[in-house]
Amino acid sequence: MLTSILRLGLLLGVALLPLTVWAQAAPALKSVSVDLPAGVQMFPGGTAADPINNNCLACHSADMVLNQPALSKAAWEAVVKKMINVYKAPIAEADVPPIVAYLATTKGSAGE
Repeated sequence: MLTSILRLGLLLGVALLPLTVWAQAAPALKSVSVDLPAGVQMFPGGTAADPINNNCLACHSADMVLNQPALSKAAWEAVVKKMINVYKAPIAEADVPPIVAYLATTKGSAGE
């Protein structure tokens, strides 16, 4: 009985041998380089834009912020507070009012 099991195993192994030839080699991983445009644009407005330039450009481009929909002053304040509290943006409390004022003036909604 043991001999017939060994013969069957050997026969099965020989029969399945051609299947291993069809196995594909693992794909080679290749590093890809992506060049992103430099975000050198600053918020316009001179010294009035200094707080937003000094705090927000670390994570956001000026274009990204300036292309947001117009919001009320209260909504902009909520956004800035969310950046501080949720995303841990290192914005000094003294910089919050000028940032909110800049956003409300630049991207504020009518009817405030």
